[in-house]
Amino acid sequence: MTGMASTTIVFGILLTMLGLVGYAMTRTSMTALIPSLFGLLLLILGYLARSESIRKHAMHAAAMVALVGLVGALFPLLRTPSGPRAAMAIFSQVAMVVLTAVFVALCVRSFIAARRARRSA
Repeated sequence: MTGMASTTIVFGILLTMLGLVGYAMTRTSMTALIPSLFGLLLLILGYLARSESIRKHAMHAAAMVALVGLVGALFPLLRTPSGPRAAMAIFSQVAMVVLTAVFVALCVRSFIAARRARRSA
């Protein structure tokens, strides 16, 4: 699961950069920084997961953060817009959905593998 700590940090960096680049390109809305909030949380949890004593809890928290981010970015994409939406906002939401969905899938796969390893040991 140490590999997942590094994976969490990578996804945290990607989400942080997504929010910062989105905000830098638009400078019109603070909501462009939302992916950065989730990215920073994943960065913190990824660094915490490097400690053997709290790895399991940190990784479960990271999976939950990513799942909340996934749902939070997906719902606005699925609803009917009340007006025109900026292309950068749509790109940022789609990118956040993809990044968080992939991360959640990797976490689930890792959790299943860890459980199987514990059973066989």
